Amino acid sequence: MDFTTITNIASKKAPSRNPSVSEGRSTTLDDELNQPTVSVIRLVDLLVEHAHAAGSSDIHLDPRPDGLLVRLRVDGVLRDTHHLPKRYQHEIIARIKILCGLRTDEHQAAQDGRFRAELVSGSAVDVRVSIVPTYHGENGVMRLLASQAREHSLETLDFTSANQEKIIRAAKRPFGMILATGPTGSGKTTTLYTLVKELNHPEVSIITIEDPVEYAISGINQIQINPRTNLTFANGLRSMLRQDPNIIMVGEIRDTETAGLAVNTALTGHLVLSTLHTNDAPTTLPRLLDMRVEPYLIASTVNIAIGQRLVRRICSHCIAERKLTGAERESLRATVPDRLLEAGDTFFVGRGCAVCRNTGFKGRVGIHEVMEVDTPVREAILRKASAAEIRSVAIAQGMIPMLEDGFQKAMSGATTIPEVLRLRHE
Repeated sequence: MDFTTITNIASKKAPSRNPSVSEGRSTTLDDELNQPTVSVIRLVDLLVEHAHAAGSSDIHLDPRPDGLLVRLRVDGVLRDTHHLPKRYQHEIIARIKILCGLRTDEHQAAQDGRFRAELVSGSAVDVRVSIVPTYHGENGVMRLLASQAREHSLETLDFTSANQEKIIRAAKRPFGMILATGPTGSGKTTTLYTLVKELNHPEVSIITIEDPVEYAISGINQIQINPRTNLTFANGLRSMLRQDPNIIMVGEIRDTETAGLAVNTALTGHLVLSTLHTNDAPTTLPRLLDMRVEPYLIASTVNIAIGQRLVRRICSHCIAERKLTGAERESLRATVPDRLLEAGDTFFVGRGCAVCRNTGFKGRVGIHEVMEVDTPVREAILRKASAAEIRSVAIAQGMIPMLEDGFQKAMSGATTIPEVLRLRHE
């Protein structure tokens, strides 16, 4: 993927309010580098502009011995896009620090910040920044966040109708916990935001505590944690209870103190939504045990655990059918249930076209497993069963495993089998 020309600013578009976004933004990054006097301000602007136009979620600025490597994460996959001269490395990182209000004289400590970039289209994008010192100098990772949350529903997040019913049933309960689990970048926060928006009614009070506040939602009190003022997840949760909330969203349960407070909050008549970093839904429950939460409290408070991943979606402009070979079918038998393999041997791939930049993929699709904590699962929790045993009990109660959900979506043409099989290695 090359740095293509940024769309010219049409006369009908309003001028940017950001002084750093000025005339001349229709040039490419290469054009800027070829100027006699290079503007680092415009270089950073062009990086953000191009990443947003390419549908990128993250910009990686990786220092190398001979330069600064720029990589973009598009549809979950990182790709090298440009190699900038070494002489611009320090100035680019310094410019990003200035935008975030970080210390420009500190080069040996990790720093986090945030800034808002105004685009040539007149829209804005919030950029979350992490800067860390490495062997070859400071690197930077910028995550692009929309200023407003997209209008999602459980259906547009690719939950099956059966899983939607489970989630809605849990969300209608007046107390308890709804936990979204998965690695970083698996869509957990988007799932919680979608639930919060659907639960947002005038007769209820909803408060969130997040790090950071990724999207602004009208009618909801959103709190940004601030370690400098001791506003942590745990302390913020204590303060929120004095605000008379009905529903609380905790951005992430990171430690024993937050876990204990969240569980006790759910036990005292509040609906608590949060995320955990675990591999799948059944592992959520032993993970809470590791955080010293008593088994009877977990069994009494957790309504549902949602495990999820994001895989690449086949480009709709170049999708093509593909038949499984006999050898491929046999190799899949160790992973996929026979009843799914017997359902058919027609799957799909993306041939690659200009729309998807010859990758065969455009966008991403969610793969899920939704585990209701019913009586058999509660009994397994109380006897401190392993994650594998809890999984077996949940499947017996009707949970569709994540891999099976993914295989069904591959059969429908949403994604490919290799994309689904990547779940086994994450």
